[in-house]
Amino acid sequence: MTIPFTDIDRLYIDGEWHAGAGTEAVLNPATEDVIGEAPVGDATAAEAAIASSFDAFENGPWPRMAQAERTAMMQKFHDALYAKRGQLVELIIKEVGCAQAVTSNVQVDAPLEHLQSAIDYSLREEPHQIPVASNANMINPTGPRILGGGTVVREPVGVVSGITGYNFPFLLNLAKVTPALLAGNSLILKPSPFTPYSALMLGQIADEIGLPRGVLNVITGGPDVGTKLTTDPRVDMVTFTGSEAVGAAIMGQAAPTLKRVHLELGGKSAMIVREDADVEAAATMAIMVLSVNAGQGCAITTRFLVHNSIRARFVATAKAVAAHWKVGDPSDPTVLMGPLIRESQRAKVEKLIQSGRDEGSTLVAGGTRPAGLSKGFFVDITLFDNVDNKSTLAQEEVFGPVGCVIGYDTDDEAVRIANESRYGLNGAIMTADSAKAYEMSLQLRTGNVAINGGIGKMAYAPFGGYKRSGIGREYGPDWLREFQQEKTITYPVGR
Repeated sequence: MTIPFTDIDRLYIDGEWHAGAGTEAVLNPATEDVIGEAPVGDATAAEAAIASSFDAFENGPWPRMAQAERTAMMQKFHDALYAKRGQLVELIIKEVGCAQAVTSNVQVDAPLEHLQSAIDYSLREEPHQIPVASNANMINPTGPRILGGGTVVREPVGVVSGITGYNFPFLLNLAKVTPALLAGNSLILKPSPFTPYSALMLGQIADEIGLPRGVLNVITGGPDVGTKLTTDPRVDMVTFTGSEAVGAAIMGQAAPTLKRVHLELGGKSAMIVREDADVEAAATMAIMVLSVNAGQGCAITTRFLVHNSIRARFVATAKAVAAHWKVGDPSDPTVLMGPLIRESQRAKVEKLIQSGRDEGSTLVAGGTRPAGLSKGFFVDITLFDNVDNKSTLAQEEVFGPVGCVIGYDTDDEAVRIANESRYGLNGAIMTADSAKAYEMSLQLRTGNVAINGGIGKMAYAPFGGYKRSGIGREYGPDWLREFQQEKTITYPVGR
């Protein structure tokens, strides 16, 4: 049976489907089977996509529509995607190798909620009036004063290039499409070559709803395509989700043309487990979080800062939970964790696991490949105790299911250790004293903190990082402003 959307063999440029320069096999990371031959773009395709986006912005109707018109079109976009929800789940299980529950809830439903929340917020966008005031006449300072006022309007930035990673492709792709298009920009979307289909299918949606040509272009390709999208002077903004190293490179490439850069990068987030925490709940949550998409998530908490009075019990419980966590092919609905995306990623993870051994940490669980899985890019859930926060394992983003347990004695020490990282994306605190946790949260240099698992509608909350975890915010009430310019128009009042 054909996997949904894997029959797409062309790039979506200027409202039409164009052949790529070649094709590349896309693998199911759980089985290593080829699920499709995806089109691969080149510099010619990038040039065509940029020209199309530039023309759509300069001459097309999209940036000139009233906000309500664009919002109505994006509601159609949402509804068309929602109608294909089941197909998207099926695709991502095969394309990403993500367990079924995580795929349904996080890979598909959450992005659709984020799109809907942005649609809701977009209808609240209104010009802002600055106060009316009596001002001196600059031409005739001693003459009659002038009564003046003004309006602040928000306008689209222009042509945006969106470059995304492989771990949550539908989420990341929509995180580029949603705000860019709602704000009136045109967008060129370039997905990871590991997960092209969850981006290319968006071209089908654009066709289905009648999106004006050139507003959304979807192309694939390698570094030559990426470099074109980050350096061409017709591109006004680059929005990227991926690794810290690539984010830094993109900033360098964008600098000569002074593009706006929006980055959502890596993390080495800490979960603080206080001495009054429910140890069993905290340890179970630690393993559950590590297993999400096999640890391939920038916001996953992988440093467990555990009060020394309960650390031994935490470690023993986490080890026991990990031993019962089912790892395997996510086509099986009972599987709780699937594989890493490719052999290259597994090699990186295994190298960092070895660094933990070499630097003196105590291996508690995992550290090997699961037994009985001869195919697929699997690793076991791995946990180290007695980890030095200055070690490689504690400072580098592994992007795999590998956790570090670090002991502490006081709340101040826990906060200090949590902040001793070049990243600052996410954080968590487990405790019976939620008021104290809130106070500690204010001291953590990170963009997000969850107390006792967190609550609330995350689709309506901003997300982003401090330090080298990124620039800007996604989601929430001000999301569109990341993709807008502000213009002040002043005028005399009364004449």
